[in-house]
Amino acid sequence: MVIRNLNTVPSEPVVDPGAEKVSRRILISPQEGAPHFTMRRFEVAPGGFTIYHKHDFEHEIYVLSGKGRARRNDSEVQIAPDDVILVMPNEDHQFINTGNESLVFLCLIPNM
Repeated sequence: MVIRNLNTVPSEPVVDPGAEKVSRRILISPQEGAPHFTMRRFEVAPGGFTIYHKHDFEHEIYVLSGKGRARRNDSEVQIAPDDVILVMPNEDHQFINTGNESLVFLCLIPNM
């Protein structure tokens, strides 16, 4: 069993072109011995957004705090704490902070 405190995991800026005001912490990954999934925590500052992109694997999102919009295939849906999102493989997606506080969410992806 691996137990880590969030505050021991370094935050790193997301520098992908098309992302603004986003940071992430990789909470659990193969580096800690996780055989199948990686858990990441994203923080999108007010006015920020992730890149609009797609990839060939699913991922699951759990919104912890803040509010925003989930953009997908030319439509947008409001998101708020305790919302859960399944992003299907090859689905275009983006997360946009529309509030005055950070939009914080967990994102689980399969290890590749």
